[in-house]
Amino acid sequence: MLQDLGCHGKIAVGTLPPDTVAALERLSGDWLEYDHDAGAIVVRQVQPTSAPIVPTVTSELVHMLATIPFELQEQLAGGELLIHTEDLGRLVRITVDPGGALHVEWAHPNYAGAEKHPFDGSKIQIERYEQRLSGQITLEADDPAAAADALQQIADTFEGLYPEGGFQSTPTGNGSVKITMEDVNLDIQELMNALDAHAKPNSGRGRVALGSFKDAVPEHLLRVVFEDGKVWMQQPLLWG
Repeated sequence: MLQDLGCHGKIAVGTLPPDTVAALERLSGDWLEYDHDAGAIVVRQVQPTSAPIVPTVTSELVHMLATIPFELQEQLAGGELLIHTEDLGRLVRITVDPGGALHVEWAHPNYAGAEKHPFDGSKIQIERYEQRLSGQITLEADDPAAAADALQQIADTFEGLYPEGGFQSTPTGNGSVKITMEDVNLDIQELMNALDAHAKPNSGRGRVALGSFKDAVPEHLLRVVFEDGKVWMQQPLLWG
């Protein structure tokens, strides 16, 4: 898992003549430097906190690539740099293809086509007290009114605080309970435990998006899917 802020990765440039190596070594910037032993442009171990990350890294990388003579650029193996910006909701990928073509992409998290895995609360990266849930679940219960009340109580008393966001648990009159959530502060594992306690087994249907009330990197986001009597979790696709 990537760190929560900064730049990570490297761009392999291969073996270069001494004059080009010397020129690259003189270009050590705020974020990037040339590592002679690795034959790569790498991220400095001591990283600044004041320079804006994306424009600074991009400018330094372009400057360093431009220092490599045109006739040597075909030998570039390439690589990628992943940048978590100052706003932790943003992830940027800078890719250098073999031969030197450069691409800059902003991650756009999307669940369409994302792989499903059985739900496992231990894999959730967002702290329980920061979790923000949105979505809708329908479940069956032996006593829908009692189940609705119990589920509502869990949301209304989470962490002993007045709940943030919206959570409504309502019996539908046909043996089911409908739960609607909108940016509610609630631990998804606590909700799952409550569903196990009050719903008929394998009766859940619906989807819940799990985000954070604090800054969270895109790869920590999740969606929980109740489908065909099973509970799945999905991580978003970032790059389309």
